[in-house]
Amino acid sequence: MKLREYALVMYKNQPALIKTVTADKFDIDTPSGTKKVRDKDITLLHAGPVANLSKVQNYPLPEADVREAHTFFDGDNPSLRDIADLLWGDLPPEAWWSVWKTVSESPWFIAESPESPIALRPESQAQAIIAKAQAKKEEGTEKDAFLERLASSLKTGTAFDIASDGKYLQEVEALALGKTDKSRILKELQGKVKTAETPEAAHEILLATGYWKPSYNPWPSRHGHTIRSSQVPVDPPTDKKERLDLTHYESWAIDNAWSTDPDDAVCFDGERLWIHVADPAETVAPDTPADRDARSRGATLYIPEGAARMLCEETLDYYALGLSPVSRALSFSLLLNPNGSIADVSIHRTRVRVSRLTYAEAELRKDEPGLAPLFAIAANNIERRAKAGAISIDLPEVHLQVSKDDQGNPTVSIQRIEPSPAADMVREMMLLAGEGAARFAFKNRIPFQYVSQEAPDIPEQLPPGLAGEYRKRRGMRSRKVGTVPADHAGLGLGMYSQVTSPLRRYGDLVAHQQLHLWLDGKPLMDTDDMLLRIAQGDLAARECTLAERETNLHWTLVYLAMNPSWTAEAVVVDRAGNQAVVFIPELAREAKITLGNSVELGTVITVRAGNIHIPTQTVTFITDAV
Repeated sequence: MKLREYALVMYKNQPALIKTVTADKFDIDTPSGTKKVRDKDITLLHAGPVANLSKVQNYPLPEADVREAHTFFDGDNPSLRDIADLLWGDLPPEAWWSVWKTVSESPWFIAESPESPIALRPESQAQAIIAKAQAKKEEGTEKDAFLERLASSLKTGTAFDIASDGKYLQEVEALALGKTDKSRILKELQGKVKTAETPEAAHEILLATGYWKPSYNPWPSRHGHTIRSSQVPVDPPTDKKERLDLTHYESWAIDNAWSTDPDDAVCFDGERLWIHVADPAETVAPDTPADRDARSRGATLYIPEGAARMLCEETLDYYALGLSPVSRALSFSLLLNPNGSIADVSIHRTRVRVSRLTYAEAELRKDEPGLAPLFAIAANNIERRAKAGAISIDLPEVHLQVSKDDQGNPTVSIQRIEPSPAADMVREMMLLAGEGAARFAFKNRIPFQYVSQEAPDIPEQLPPGLAGEYRKRRGMRSRKVGTVPADHAGLGLGMYSQVTSPLRRYGDLVAHQQLHLWLDGKPLMDTDDMLLRIAQGDLAARECTLAERETNLHWTLVYLAMNPSWTAEAVVVDRAGNQAVVFIPELAREAKITLGNSVELGTVITVRAGNIHIPTQTVTFITDAV
C-alpha cells in the first residue's frame, strides 16, 4: 500500500505519524521529535488518517482474551488485522499501535512485523513464558515488600528477619566485600532511606540488619585477598641436588613467640657469618602453578585472625627451619671486614641443624658462645649503617590477636611489643644477607631484585621523644623495587635486596629462583622477565599490606567498641594551631585531636574513644586536656 500523509507507521519500534511526503522521503513525528526518513526505515501500521500521535501512544484497547485468537487460528498464520478483527472488531486508526504491542508482546504469538503473517507459538512454550513472567512479577512484588521492610527496619531500628530476607542481602554483601561495584538493592533503597551504593553503606546495612556481626572483617576481600592459605600443592623436596652439610654447626631461628613459620636462621662458625633461609625455590620453580598462585597473592597475609599463606601449608613441613631435626636451606655465607662491611659472599644449598628461640630466650642466652658473636656483629653493623646515614625510627608497636569462642564471639587482645636487643640482632643479620645477595648478584651480572629508597627529608633539629620519631617517619620516602641497584638511604646501604623470606614474600621467592638457576648453570631469567614478575608480585603485596593495615584498624575499633570505658595515654607529636596529632602507644596509632594552643609537643594527655564507626573505620579520640 502506498504510504501517505497522516498514516500511522512504526519507526525503530516506536509509533510515528507521516506528516509530509516528498518523492521517496517522509517527514514523520515520533515521540522524540521530527525525523526525515525513507520508506525502508518505516513499517505501515494503519493507512489513517491519524491526527494526533499522543492518542496513539495512550489508546486504551478493550479487554480481550488473546488466547482465544490462538485457539481460533490453530494451524493458520493469521495477519495482524485478522487477529484484531476477531478480538476487538472495528477499531479506529489510533488503536493500531496498541494492537501491535498487545499481539507482538503476547506469549501466544511470534510476530516479527505488522505486515507479515503471524506465527502461533506452541502452547507448551507459551505456558512456560507465562509462568516465567508470573514468577518474575511475584519476585518483583516480593522484593518491593522486602525493600519496605528493610527501609522500615533501618528507620526505626526494629528487628530484621534474616531467616526470610537474608537471600536479598547476599547481593549487598557482594558489594561490601568488594566482589562487585554495584547493588540494585541499594540503588532502589535510595528512594526510601538515605544511603549510597558503596561498600561502606553496604557494610553499615549488613551490621544494622544483623546479617553481619560488628566483628566481621571484610578488608582482605576488598583488597582481593582470601583469608585461606594457598591450596595449590608444592612438590616435596628431593635429594637430587647436592647440599653442603652444615649440621655440625648450631644455627638459631629467632623470632616472636607467636611466629609459626620460621624461614631464617643465623650462625657464626668462627670465621664466616651464615644466614640460612628456607628454600622453597628448590621445587617452586618459575611458572609452576604454585609460583603463579604465590605471584597473585604477593605475600603471606598476616592478620589477627591468623595467616593466609602465599604457599600452601605443607610447604612449612618441607622447608621451614627448625621444625625437623635437619632442615634444607639456601645459605648466604659472609666474610666481614673489621668495620662490619662485607668482604666476600658465597651462596650454597645446605643442610642445617636449627634450634628455635624466642627473642626473650635469645636475650637470656646472648652471652653464650654460639650467640655472643652474633650480637657483636649486629652492634658493629648498626654502627656502620649509622655512619652511612641510616635512619632509625623508634615508634611503639603492638601485636593484635583475635580468638573466638564456640559461638564465634571474638576476644581481641592488644599487646605492646617491647624493644628487644635480640630482635635488633636478627634484623641486622637479615640486612647483611640482603646486602650480600645484592652484591653477589651485581658482581656476577645476575638480573636480580633490588630494593632502594631515596634520601629522606628530615630537618637537622628534631623535637625530643616520640615527636621526633614521628617527624622522622613523615620524612621518609617510599621504597622502590626494580632490577637496577641503587642506594637504600633509609638503611644506609649502597645496594640492597630482600632474600630472607621466600615463604612470605614473592619477591624473595623470585630472587631465590634466580639464584637456583645460577647455581645449576642454567639460563637465567632476563631483566625484563624478572622486572615483570617482581612488579606483578609487588602490586599484589601492596594490596596485602593495605588489607593487613585496615584489618588491624578494624580489630582496634572492635576492641574499643567492646571496651567503652577504655582510656590511655597519648603523646602530642605534631600540631597546627589548635589541631594536634597525638600518638597513642597502647594502640600504636596516631590520631588528630583539638587542643589548646598552650599544649606543647611531647605533652602526655589521657584520651578516650567515641563515635566509633566500623564501616568507615573512623573514631574520635577525646581528651579533657585544655
